[in-house]
Amino acid sequence: MEQVLKITNVLADPTRYEIYQYITRKHKDVTVQEIADAFNIHPNVARLHLTKLEDVNMLVSETKKTGKGGRPSRLYRLSDDVIQLHFPFRDYQLLSKIAIQTMMKLGEVGKQALYETGKAFGQELVQNHVQNMHSLEQMSIEEKMEILQKAAEAAGFYPEFHYNAEQGKIYFEIFNCPFKEIAFTYPDSVCYMHNAFLRGMLEVLFPDAELVTEEIMPSGCNSCTYQAILRK
Repeated sequence: MEQVLKITNVLADPTRYEIYQYITRKHKDVTVQEIADAFNIHPNVARLHLTKLEDVNMLVSETKKTGKGGRPSRLYRLSDDVIQLHFPFRDYQLLSKIAIQTMMKLGEVGKQALYETGKAFGQELVQNHVQNMHSLEQMSIEEKMEILQKAAEAAGFYPEFHYNAEQGKIYFEIFNCPFKEIAFTYPDSVCYMHNAFLRGMLEVLFPDAELVTEEIMPSGCNSCTYQAILRK
């Protein structure tokens, strides 16, 4: 409870909260000067905000040489610690572990159920962002990509999408897996479900798309990367 109170106190400052949101979307290290420039504040004020966030383990920092001479720069990035605020206490991560273990004990039946459920939730997520499903056929690739981006952001993926028209492929990268902690314990099951979740999202907008997984976080990568091959 003491840590929860510290975190809520740190995030109570609107500027500090916006700085944290900025760093979560950045996907890379930031410097004090970058934050100062982005928020039009003095570097000393930016450093104070970053230090406060680091004090509650929401950020971590290290000093690195820039290769341009001069003093090394202090770089800040998101901590790997999971920040969860619940009043009263709720342990949804434990619930997830129980659910995954239960599905695993069911063998192939449980695996298939996990796949179908993940896919259904992915479909539902995108459908909630499409006002009129009958208009999908008239939508451009760009409009569909915008829906996909919004849905992925709503799921907390911190995604980046890129459409290559010549190749007919969508390249995308996920910098935050909402299931990360469970995925590292049960990578086969959770990544299988997550893959189905993404397939469900894609199939609403691109029914004939083929999803190809390239890299995943449990294998030691900093992000999960995929490509979707669009069938013409």
